[in-house]
Amino acid sequence: MVDIHSILADYRSKRKQDGPTEKAKTSDSEVPTTSEIPDLFFDHVLVDFKLTRIEIMVLMFLYRQVYCRPNLFKAYGISQLMSHTEVAKGLGLSIQDIFHSLRKIEEYGFISTVRSGQYFVRKYFTKENDEKYLQTYDDFEI
Repeated sequence: MVDIHSILADYRSKRKQDGPTEKAKTSDSEVPTTSEIPDLFFDHVLVDFKLTRIEIMVLMFLYRQVYCRPNLFKAYGISQLMSHTEVAKGLGLSIQDIFHSLRKIEEYGFISTVRSGQYFVRKYFTKENDEKYLQTYDDFEI
């Protein structure tokens, strides 16, 4: 005698189902991602420093490269950019805007240029905040 569970297991509904097969079809670009940014950025940096929209975009790009994505140099706070042109294209900005923003956020002390295309990015945005929150960079001092 066949039980009801085995009959129902073989039954296929004619209605569209949102089962695992539908979810498996979504691409990675449709799945939202998140980045962890310290509240200090929103509570202190945005209030005390008058950053332009472009400066915020460039700073957040670098910060995400170092601290929010896989990065071999995270312990040193270093971001390696492959190309300023690619960054400009990805952010929808001109290369001049990228260079101007990099200079400006470096003046604020949020980043330091290690060499062309390689930037030291502070975890807590300023030297004072790094010291306050005991952030070290494995003997990498700027």
